[in-house]
Amino acid sequence: MDTRQLQAFCEVVDRKSFSLAAEKLGVTQPAVSLQVRALEKRLGAQLLDRSGRRVEPTESGLKLYRSAQRLLALEEEIVNELAEDATGELDGTFEIGASTGPGGVVLAQILCQFAEVHQTLHIALSVFDTQTVVERVADRTLQLGVVGAAPRHRGVEYEPFFKDTVVLACPPGHPFAGRTVTLDDVRGEQLIMMQEGAGVRQMIEDELRRVGTRLRDLNVRLELGLQESVTSAVRGGYGVTFISRSSVEKDLDAGLLSEAHVEGLELGREIHLVRAAGRSETRAARAFLEFARERLA
Repeated sequence: MDTRQLQAFCEVVDRKSFSLAAEKLGVTQPAVSLQVRALEKRLGAQLLDRSGRRVEPTESGLKLYRSAQRLLALEEEIVNELAEDATGELDGTFEIGASTGPGGVVLAQILCQFAEVHQTLHIALSVFDTQTVVERVADRTLQLGVVGAAPRHRGVEYEPFFKDTVVLACPPGHPFAGRTVTLDDVRGEQLIMMQEGAGVRQMIEDELRRVGTRLRDLNVRLELGLQESVTSAVRGGYGVTFISRSSVEKDLDAGLLSEAHVEGLELGREIHLVRAAGRSETRAARAFLEFARERLA
């Protein structure tokens, strides 16, 4: 099967547009259309629905997309294995994903330092909730992932990467500021939570279960997506939230947020590295891990 056709098809699905896919691939839009039509002809099935404002995969197209992602990742892996003994500067693209806690500050800073050392390497960090990062590593659209929880997934492997602490963030001047409070104290406050799939949320739910409480027993009236929306709401005085301390360290130093600790909850956590099961690391991934571990030790 022609991997150029598969790549063109996958880019159209990802961007829901022939023109944006062509721009990404550096070719003309007619060239992309020709590749997709040739693929549809070969497979004897319509792969894309072109009737709406956006291009969407058909049921057959969605099945092909999932398999094509694995095949393209395998092709990349083969090329990297053949270049195993290659020397010289790293080039190409290093695609890594992270959840909002580690991706917001710690990982972003290390990647910037890594880029200064390897100036011909293009680095792309994608930030999602933990579950999405895991799924994209599993289907090999990301080379590595860094996440704050380790949900079960047969397509990936986890290993410890570095330590993090979760705190209860509150507005400056809040009665909780700088204190250790009880769960009963927290019940009396409006708690703002990240969306399901976020690593911090999963950790808090696990900890509450451990001490015989559930999240729904608390006063959770706002679920505001991921890190930025939640911290913005807390800065505005709309409630308190559990969040990675490293992600709000600058706000804490600047006095825009205060922190509290909750008695009985163990809020230290392991940040995990996630790889696709059985996948060989690229040179860029190996170099990055060596670089990062030296700085996180």
